[in-house]
Amino acid sequence: MKVLIIEDERHAVRRLEGLIALELPQATITSGLDSIESAVEWLGSEIAPDLIFCDIQLADGLSFEIFEKVKVRSPIIFTTAYDQYAIRAFKLNSIDYLLKPIDPKELILALEKFKEMRVGQALDLAQLKSLLQAELKEYKSRFMVKIGEKIQSVPTEEGAFFFSEERVTFLQHDSGRKFVLDYTLDQLEGLLDPRKFFRLNRKYIASFAAISEIHTYSNSRLKIKLKDCPDNDILVSREKVGALKEWLDG
Repeated sequence: MKVLIIEDERHAVRRLEGLIALELPQATITSGLDSIESAVEWLGSEIAPDLIFCDIQLADGLSFEIFEKVKVRSPIIFTTAYDQYAIRAFKLNSIDYLLKPIDPKELILALEKFKEMRVGQALDLAQLKSLLQAELKEYKSRFMVKIGEKIQSVPTEEGAFFFSEERVTFLQHDSGRKFVLDYTLDQLEGLLDPRKFFRLNRKYIASFAAISEIHTYSNSRLKIKLKDCPDNDILVSREKVGALKEWLDG
């Protein structure tokens, strides 16, 4: 069995080679292809492998371009560093996708799916690209705030957390200053990158850096302490605890 790895991170290549060797000891592994250009050249001149592991984001662009430039019949398992907010629908079009760092158990499941897959199943590249682009949409990078008679632009990344108080929404700057915003927290939740900000409860959206302490609380809830925030009773509901832990661990 011939396996091809298209990946531009050497440590990821080494890990994947090791895992594949454990699960498919008879496989011949080809790696060293780290760009769209090198992959297109290889696939255009070599015999098609039985299985391809391909990172989605390569140094010179999205790997989908490879399959637009050269016809590939080999089944593909995509690998990606994107978190739980990205690319959930890949399972409908490819064998599977694996989040990095790759979990050995997830690799085994993907290989089992590969063995059951009919040969020559086509990828819907147009749908995959549209799904990825939708997931990787542009989030708000700055907010216009009023300071006295002046209007100033504040980069989103400088926002420690956002909160609502008496029906007014505030941006708490990482310097400790706070600014009024013309958005509700519900609106902000759709404008902020969910990899960087988490909706703790109905009153707070916080960045990772703003969280200074986490304590267990009654009824399987968590109590959060935010930097420069006088509110000592910021609670995360039991229903959100799992998602918060996953976000913190991402």
